[in-house]
Amino acid sequence: MTNSAQQIDVLVADDERPALDELVHLLRTDPRIGGIVTASSGAEALRLLSERAVRIAFLDIHMPGLSGMELARALSTLAEPPAVVFVTADEARAVEAFELRAADYLLKPVRAERLRQAVDRVVELGETAAAGDDEMLPVTVGSVVRFVRRSDVRWVQAQGDYSRLHTGDGTGHLVRIPISELEARWADAGFLRIHRSSLVRMSAVTEARLSGAEPAVSIGAVALPVSRRLVPAVRETLLRGEGAG
Repeated sequence: MTNSAQQIDVLVADDERPALDELVHLLRTDPRIGGIVTASSGAEALRLLSERAVRIAFLDIHMPGLSGMELARALSTLAEPPAVVFVTADEARAVEAFELRAADYLLKPVRAERLRQAVDRVVELGETAAAGDDEMLPVTVGSVVRFVRRSDVRWVQAQGDYSRLHTGDGTGHLVRIPISELEARWADAGFLRIHRSSLVRMSAVTEARLSGAEPAVSIGAVALPVSRRLVPAVRETLLRGEGAG
């Protein structure tokens, strides 16, 4: 039996009573779930969450008045915002949801196994945040939205207003975020701009050649050029022991 001190309090917001009752029923089958607060509108959910903290907010998107998307934006301003999981019949809003840093996006009708996976994801995100605030980025693969962990990204390639995330398995994932924004967001996580077209996780660098006419660093079999004006910053970072390991 899960210890009550470790249980997860949640909120469920849905203006359709059958859908709300079904989700509550499924949540009660998960021994990790503790208290369940319910709301039939976004406004009611916001009021309840301003009075009581929960770990996860399961939100329908299409509710009268304050929509689930608008509610998620409002919740992000709370001192301790809950993880948001959208539960909806609308397949078209997934990318928008993940741009709001939603933990997951469930399509109705919700299966018990899929709901448990969403709770797993929130727990896992909480553990990685405690260990260093690992960010999860949504990427679209065909018609499916998947997640890429920042810690799995070795280097980033600029592609106009987009960026391609290169991971350890050699896969490149396109995200609708300019490399300049990722540079600012990920500076404290050990990423360094080495060229106008490249942002590198310095701990992933396996070799560096910073003298000569064509300075470069290598990440495995991939060689990336280093802008000459950025060579001093790259060298300093490597000397601090943050790369070429």
